[in-house]
Amino acid sequence: MKIYEENLKMWLQSDTIDEVSKAELRALSSNEDELKLRFSSYMEFGTGGLRARMGAGTNMMNLYTVAHATEGVAKLIDTLGDEAKERGVIIGRDSRNNSEAFARRAAEVLSAHGIKVYLFDGIRPTPELSFGVRRLGCIAGINITASHNPSAYNGYKLYWEDGSQPTKEDADRVSAYIAATDLLNDVPASAQAREELIVSVGAELDEEFLKCVEREAVYPDAVRRASDSLKVVYTPLFGAGARHVPEIMKRIGLRHIYTVDEQMKPDGNFPGLAKPNPEYPASFELGIKLAEEVGSDLIIATDPDADRVGVMARDKDGVFRCITGNQMGSLLLDYIFSALSEQNKLPSDAYAVKTIVTSEMASAICESFGVKLYNVLTGFKFIAEVIRRHEESGEGKFMLGYEESYGYMKGLYARDKDSVVASMLICEMAAYYSLKSMTLIDALDALYEKYGFYTEESAEIYKEGADGAEQIAAMMEQLRKNVPSELGGESVVSMRDYLSGVIRNIKTGAEEGTGLPKSNVLYFETESGNVVVARPSGTEPKIKFYILARGNTLTESQNASLSCKSSLESALGLERGSLRK
Repeated sequence: MKIYEENLKMWLQSDTIDEVSKAELRALSSNEDELKLRFSSYMEFGTGGLRARMGAGTNMMNLYTVAHATEGVAKLIDTLGDEAKERGVIIGRDSRNNSEAFARRAAEVLSAHGIKVYLFDGIRPTPELSFGVRRLGCIAGINITASHNPSAYNGYKLYWEDGSQPTKEDADRVSAYIAATDLLNDVPASAQAREELIVSVGAELDEEFLKCVEREAVYPDAVRRASDSLKVVYTPLFGAGARHVPEIMKRIGLRHIYTVDEQMKPDGNFPGLAKPNPEYPASFELGIKLAEEVGSDLIIATDPDADRVGVMARDKDGVFRCITGNQMGSLLLDYIFSALSEQNKLPSDAYAVKTIVTSEMASAICESFGVKLYNVLTGFKFIAEVIRRHEESGEGKFMLGYEESYGYMKGLYARDKDSVVASMLICEMAAYYSLKSMTLIDALDALYEKYGFYTEESAEIYKEGADGAEQIAAMMEQLRKNVPSELGGESVVSMRDYLSGVIRNIKTGAEEGTGLPKSNVLYFETESGNVVVARPSGTEPKIKFYILARGNTLTESQNASLSCKSSLESALGLERGSLRK
């Protein structure tokens, strides 16, 4: 009998599994591929936790796999002693279907181990969960969310005591405990929960969080000075941002806030949205309609767990244009440095952090202002590690951390990307430029004129199904073994393999270390500095490609990007146009 058949049989025969789940599985009896996908393995617990489609099965998000993962977390905390158990774990959730039930089940398992639990009384932004870990002195935090994935998905994010996601070592320890636990027989039942250890948290923590966010204002009075004319449309895309984003806008003095009412109420089905992702223009359709009605030049959208934020702004022709994550990061960097410099408040030891797949315009901006810039692997836990090192040494003032996928962090109150503080800063920045008779699009154009034209594109290939992971691994291996000799008509001069930890000069063969933790990422650089990066997603069945190009004109940078993408398609044996986002 095959592994998936054995696992399926055990679920169908177990008294632990409810009858609804069993009926769901019986209805799939003729769909071998689906059953193989659901039962051939368990979800891999990575440094970001878990993420998968919801449904019955060992490789799916459901009450049993959530409890199984939490048992691993609980067993790790058990080894840390009574003090760690008393410090407790804070649990949050977003608006997705089943998030409340999953959060409750996690609380039951932890409390059965004698671990104190702080359970949010409703949906909250992911950054508030990170803040809560730090503010309450918890040993860990758990957030039930699948971020911006389609509605069929849910997920489980683990945070450690500093408010960031765990190191690989800690994640591996949790994984080991999960692997040693029988999902059907070794996990405490709901009836074993110790209710006296489960404490509800809410409004008081909200207020402390919002006060910390508000203190990150750069020009505190900018919005009030521009309040007569500044109009902002906001949508939380049915998610957790509805609670805090409009509130922080009001607190900084924004008077004209227009919310997309159809998307303000939490709804895990995300009606009308294939993906509730503020990276996609389709997410802004209702926002654009409202903006046209009220005469707003700025639309802000946050994803369901309110850690990412996307923006559309009106250009000179009156057309709304998306500001990409790379562009917004550059705008925020330049704005923060400029505004602080004008007030003689830019620290001499200021530093910023970005990921290796994020626009190199940041390097030019930081160099212009004399600010140290650090490049790290994708994931805010790596940004948090840089902050931790500076806190331990007592040197350096953190200005901003961000990544190309629409995540930004300012301040030291949390250790994850935060759409609440980002939305506040974006409104403040819009006000700052409006007082100079400029829009955000004008400000972006000014950056290009000053620093050169940077084009950043990403593309992704989904490989769902039982052999999806194998196909993705094969694509990465192909690029490792057959390094492209050229990309975009230029010679490839270096390759960084972050899995082996080596940077190799293609011409000389010389090698040196990357200086970063190991990760399955390949980074190719051409003779003029254009970059192509390949990286399998840690949370979705896909491989992502990033093309970072620069030119003296917009057309030149765009052409370089397209040419690099075509070369990459050829190197992978893909049809032309396969890597169009």
